[in-house]
Amino acid sequence: MPDNIIKRYEGNPILTPPDIPYAVETVHNAGVTKHDGKYIMLFRAHRATGRSILGLAVSDDGYHFTPQPQPFMLPATKGVFAEYEAFGVEDPRITFLDGEYLITYSAYSQHGVRIGLARTRDWQTVERVALISQADMRNVVIFPQKFDGRYVRLDRPHSEISPWAIWINYSPDLVYWGDSRIVMKPVQYHWDEMKIGPGAPPIRTARGWLHIYHGVFPTMDGSIYRLGVALHDLHDPAKIIGVCDRWILQPETACEVTGYVHNVVFTCGAVPENDGTLKLYWGGADKVMNVGTANLDELVDLCLHDGRPAL
Repeated sequence: MPDNIIKRYEGNPILTPPDIPYAVETVHNAGVTKHDGKYIMLFRAHRATGRSILGLAVSDDGYHFTPQPQPFMLPATKGVFAEYEAFGVEDPRITFLDGEYLITYSAYSQHGVRIGLARTRDWQTVERVALISQADMRNVVIFPQKFDGRYVRLDRPHSEISPWAIWINYSPDLVYWGDSRIVMKPVQYHWDEMKIGPGAPPIRTARGWLHIYHGVFPTMDGSIYRLGVALHDLHDPAKIIGVCDRWILQPETACEVTGYVHNVVFTCGAVPENDGTLKLYWGGADKVMNVGTANLDELVDLCLHDGRPAL
C-alpha cells in the first residue's frame, strides 16, 4: 500500500465546537458537497442535552469553513417526523441528483434509529420527503445516478444473523425501497471484523464506483473506527469488483484518538476534484472535523490489486 494514501491537511481540525456561533459540544460526521462553486458542509453537532442537530458551514476552498449563524436542521416538532426525530438528527450524507441535493440522515427516537430523507436546491430551505426505513437502520448513501430508472442506495441494517453488513436497495420514487440484497460483509479477525457501514456516497470513476466505508475492530481498550475502500461495477452497483484488504485511514492524531468517542475516524462526505484528486472529510473522535486529500486512481488500484472478496 502507498504510504500516506490519505494526506492529512496540516491545518486540521478544520471545524471545532468553539467555531460555531451557537452552543454545541461537538462538530463531526459531516456530509460535504459543492454548490455554485462553494463547498457546503452539513455537520452533526451534539447539544449539551446530548441530542444532535445539523449545522451548515460554507467554504471557498474546502479547507476554511464559515459556519452559518443558525442550525440548518433541528428535530421536527410536528407530524410523523416529530415522533421519529425526538432524540435527534445525525450523520447526514448528501447526493446531488436531478438538480437537487438529497440528504439522508439518522432519525433517533424512543422507537430506535431509522433513516429520514430531505432535499434542497439552494441550501437556504430544506424539505423533508419521507422516512425511508424501519428501525434499526443507519448509514444510508444514495448513488448520484439512476440505474434502469431506479434510485439506488447502500445501507446498513442490523441483524443478529449477519450483523452490521452493507446492503443495497432500489426505489422508483425515493420513498418506497426494496429488491434488497446483501453486497458486503465484515471479515473475521480483519480490521473491520466487528461491523462495516457505508461512509461517503459513491464516486463515479472510469473503472467503477468508489465507495469509502467505515469498519470497526473491537479491542480490550474499546472499538477502533477506521476507513476502507470498495469498488462497485459501473453498470451493476450490486456487484462489487474488489474491496481493499487494508484500511486507508485510522485514528492517529490527537483529535482522532481523544475526544467525545476515542479512536474514531468516520466519514460521511468526500468531494472529487477535476484534477483527479479527492477531498475526504471525517469526524475525529466524534468531536471535530478534519480533511485530507487522496488520488482517486490510487484508491481504485487498492481495490483491484490489494483486494479481497466482498462476501
